[in-house]
Amino acid sequence: MNDFGRNFREIYRDHKALFGLMIVLALVAIALLITSLITLEPSSAVVKVGYGDIGSFAGEDLTEMRIAGGYRDGSWVDMLAFSMLAIIMGFIHNLIAIKLYKRRGESAARAFVVISLFVVLGTFLVLFRLLGEG
Repeated sequence: MNDFGRNFREIYRDHKALFGLMIVLALVAIALLITSLITLEPSSAVVKVGYGDIGSFAGEDLTEMRIAGGYRDGSWVDMLAFSMLAIIMGFIHNLIAIKLYKRRGESAARAFVVISLFVVLGTFLVLFRLLGEG
């Protein structure tokens, strides 16, 4: 853990752009966490929990495929996945970025943080889309 602290201080001191991206990732993930927890509807019996356009199979034979695209219903507990994703993306991905910085350098860590940031922003779109259909 001491190694993480030393690398974090080095990022803070020498690589302001990477440090700024890590802070932005943490803040956007915190916003996702708060939004996903506020929008939970534990009193609802059924909520929209997913979307799929690929279709599903009624049986094992591919000829029995039917179009089952659209929104899937589920329990409100399924929506906790957004909160768990926010924690993973905001905290664990920053730790992975520090590890990447040590092993691969600043450019690899910066690319990882930017990709993680886009995943969190995409998750916001999915969450708002599911909430709008509920």
